[in-house]
Amino acid sequence: MINLLSDTVTRPVPAMLEAMMSASVGDDVFHEDPTVNALEEKAAAMFGHETALFCPSGTMTNQIAIKTHTQPLDEVICDELSHIYRAEVGGYAFNSGIAIQLIAGRYGKITAEQVNAAIKPDQDWLPKSSLVVLENTTNIGGGNYYTLEEIRPISQLCCEKGLALHLDGARLFNALVETGDTTKETGAMFDSISICLSKGLGAPVGSLLIGNAAFIRKARRIRKAMGGGMRQAGYLAAAGIFALDNHIERLRTDHLHAKMLGEAIQKNSAYENLRPIMTNIVIFDVRSPRNAETLLNHLKSNGVVASAFGPSTVRLVTHLDVSEEMIARAMQILEHF
Repeated sequence: MINLLSDTVTRPVPAMLEAMMSASVGDDVFHEDPTVNALEEKAAAMFGHETALFCPSGTMTNQIAIKTHTQPLDEVICDELSHIYRAEVGGYAFNSGIAIQLIAGRYGKITAEQVNAAIKPDQDWLPKSSLVVLENTTNIGGGNYYTLEEIRPISQLCCEKGLALHLDGARLFNALVETGDTTKETGAMFDSISICLSKGLGAPVGSLLIGNAAFIRKARRIRKAMGGGMRQAGYLAAAGIFALDNHIERLRTDHLHAKMLGEAIQKNSAYENLRPIMTNIVIFDVRSPRNAETLLNHLKSNGVVASAFGPSTVRLVTHLDVSEEMIARAMQILEHF
């Protein structure tokens, strides 16, 4: 089976499993898991922040960040394709009691000018604009990414206007290997950062929320309230340490594989509206009268799994469990639809 459903389907490589099984563990709720502590210290240092918090998922790290940065009746500003809006069950309202102001960006990216125009005046009948969330890379935007020069004016605007700036960096390292920007440079732009270990980096479980000590102290309490306090989580944290040490640079291979799939899609007139392929995500439409379901059935019958992103839209995602030989086979199957 060639699984292009998502980069969340990756399984630990043997060396990662070995690191997990040999991890020293304790009770993380009491700050007594040495491997979790080491992972949090490592991630914080990478981004130039004081500390970090290990959580089960990127949705949880995003939701904790929103809750920590805001008060009920506040508002978060983000792109209309943002994961926090489209794929987290309206958690911003459920968990934090806040509103959301959507911006129509370009492939999931927004500008400082758009953010400035979205900030609401201080009126009793309006929610208070208090938080901006950027997503890098953009999932529904097709793996598009921000450069540091695009982020900087948004960061400066937030400082001037007194807004917090959070980065949903679920696939941040996919962006950084393309831009060449450093983790410390990126960290300096944001009040908080969420990174996933369980996507392209290949760990089985886990995300990190990164910020200053006061922010993370409050975030730990919210994590506990959300049921995210874990016990001997060092077995999972060891996978995260291995991923950060060994699986960042290899993301370039996934990006190359995505571009190869794009070449096959461009050769077939059954497809249209292929989004720019920037990293490891390929999104395109199936031309009428056929649709996404028709293509997914064709792929599945030939041993390829993918996902629908709408009635006519399909997403393919490359990752470390997909070899070059598998990509070549998937290209043939796409070309013969």
